Amino acid sequence: MPEKPEVITVANTLKKSILNKTITDCHVYWDNIIAYPTSQEFQNKIIHQKINNINTRGKFLDFSLNDYHLLIHLRMEGKFTFRDKNQELAKHEHVEFILDDSLSFRFHDVRKFGKMYLIPNAEVNSVKPLKDLGLEYNDKNLTKEYLYNKIHSKKLPIKTVLLDQSIIAGIGNIYDDEILFMSKISPLRKASDITSEECQSIIDNCRKVLEKAIELGGTTIRSFTSSEGVHGLFQNELLVHGKLNQPCPSCHNPITKIKVGGRGTYYCPNCQR
Repeated sequence: MPEKPEVITVANTLKKSILNKTITDCHVYWDNIIAYPTSQEFQNKIIHQKINNINTRGKFLDFSLNDYHLLIHLRMEGKFTFRDKNQELAKHEHVEFILDDSLSFRFHDVRKFGKMYLIPNAEVNSVKPLKDLGLEYNDKNLTKEYLYNKIHSKKLPIKTVLLDQSIIAGIGNIYDDEILFMSKISPLRKASDITSEECQSIIDNCRKVLEKAIELGGTTIRSFTSSEGVHGLFQNELLVHGKLNQPCPSCHNPITKIKVGGRGTYYCPNCQR
């Protein structure tokens, strides 16, 4: 599933093609992708809306329109294609936006897990899904005190807690492994046992990992591409994730894979005690 760096890469890619264009028509071919409002309302309300900006919030793409925010969660395999509006719809293209230059901007999702929300501007931060999100990795309010207060009563493994989007928004399984390795913290340790100093280490390494991944366009793993075949390069920088039985870059003992909270987790048992 795309995480924060991949979503930022998608946003930056889309800006080059659709910023300042107006949506002149919209067709939804798989209603379940529209989480709010109804599919018909979505199609009616989004027409004549101009795409003024594209940002991210957590793992959501955030399209700033005249009267609404269009929030899109890519989930496992969501991505975008650009076609002439007269070009036949391809398999798995489930939502189509016609832009004022006759460009057809399409949402392609093999598994149909992606979700779209069209929220009025005044409400976007006070209703789901954004109201439930925690701080961004680069928010100045993300301090060791904030993180410690959020996790010190939780008995779950720190690996699982860092995936909680209501604490730090945008961290997923890949970067969670990398952050904990760089912080020398076992993914199995209870969040309640993490010290304030270790919280600072997690924050510092979260910023290092995500900023480097953003610089390199994210991580291309399995089916993720940002748009029209744009691939990330951060997979070449991964230290532990996906490195089963390969030597740890610090101590050269083999990297281990375990399950934590149902998620495949890579770590070094020697360095991350």
